[in-house]
Amino acid sequence: MAVVASAFFDTTVLLAGMIDMGEVSVAPQAALTAIAAGRVKHPLTAWHCCLEFYSVATRLPPEFRLRPADAVLLLEEEVLARFAVVDLPAQERKRLLQDAARDGVAGGRVYDLHIAEAARVHGARVVVTDNRRHFSSLLRYDVRVLGTAEFLSEIGG
Repeated sequence: MAVVASAFFDTTVLLAGMIDMGEVSVAPQAALTAIAAGRVKHPLTAWHCCLEFYSVATRLPPEFRLRPADAVLLLEEEVLARFAVVDLPAQERKRLLQDAARDGVAGGRVYDLHIAEAARVHGARVVVTDNRRHFSSLLRYDVRVLGTAEFLSEIGG
């Protein structure tokens, strides 16, 4: 079994990995299990992903919705305890906005660009997400963007 380093995990993986939503949760749960087992060294995520997890988890349909205290507990135990939580450095913010304008990024897509850039500047070699098209900007930097199932296949999970 391969051990992977410098992998960044997007909100889609955190959310489906920590809240059982049926079939869509199978691969993300396996990815989080691989992290807990130490098969992913120094996993990364962004502070924005933590906030997004909290926001979405506490407003899901009632059958999946978490109470705010439970969302915080999951973030503390499963993310903050196991991941390096990164943010976009201040000196990169102006360039991010300029790149967004140059590339025609509009609306909420700027949030994924922000997450992607945080991953890139903190040395992620692979981004694991089930929203691959939102992270295509990373391809020009040779950062691989994989779906969760693809990532698991690569690490033998």
